[in-house]
Amino acid sequence: MPRPFRFGVNLLASAPADEWRAKCRRAEELGYDVILVPDHLGMVAPFPALVAAAQATERPRLGTFVLNAGFWNPALLAREVATTDALTGGRLELGLGTGYVPAEHEAAGLPYGSPRERVDHLERTVAELERLLGSAEHAPRPVQPRVPLLIGANGDRMLRLTAAHADIAAFTGARPGSTPGTLDPLSAEELDERVARYRASAADRAEPAELNLLIQVVAVTDDPEPVLKPLLERRPGLTVDRALALPPVLAGPLEEVVAKARAQRERFGFSYLTVLEPFMEAFAPVMERLRAQPA
Repeated sequence: MPRPFRFGVNLLASAPADEWRAKCRRAEELGYDVILVPDHLGMVAPFPALVAAAQATERPRLGTFVLNAGFWNPALLAREVATTDALTGGRLELGLGTGYVPAEHEAAGLPYGSPRERVDHLERTVAELERLLGSAEHAPRPVQPRVPLLIGANGDRMLRLTAAHADIAAFTGARPGSTPGTLDPLSAEELDERVARYRASAADRAEPAELNLLIQVVAVTDDPEPVLKPLLERRPGLTVDRALALPPVLAGPLEEVVAKARAQRERFGFSYLTVLEPFMEAFAPVMERLRAQPA
């Protein structure tokens, strides 16, 4: 039996308190299982935003998608994680990644480092969080015995780290673009190879991880070309048909979009789907249909 679907929305835009709470309540009303926040300069500070989301909602889990490990000292991060888990009643899911925007590190006065250095830091962060939060002597204490860990990964070493430590393996379906701080989507065949590489590293796990895919475009429409126009403009030579076949793109008539989401769960194992805030409303009928007809 395939793992049941789970759905998250990544809230990107900061807002005054009343608007933020209303946005979180709307996500809950629409049926999202997880309310997520990013970790980019110019967007909400992750942990206060999640505490506010918890105060406005009752059911959804709350997560970071994903923290830029380069912004964080592991000991201070452990304090934030434990406090946030306690203040949200044990609803926290911690997402971690290496970061991919050099300009943000420059603006923060922090070193960006080479890919190897960034993965080194993430690896140390994961190890320290497991040590600190796993100790009965650490204060403050989280509510959950283990705060679920999501790692966003694509490269070989990151996939091995994810296989060894993460409860949730998150695939962006993209690689760093030619312009620093940008991402280019992977084809289905390229993503097949990445997922296969992850599965090989995770073959000895006692419990399989949940696999997550970040959906970059959602549109329930009989004419998806206008929605795809920004993507087509960024990728010269990309046709509408090839764009529609990209795993992070769910665009077209409702039944086709639903069928593609099911097919990708079958092909790749993606049962946890995350959409970006601009597509929160558009994805709602897709969620409803996938839940009504889960097989």
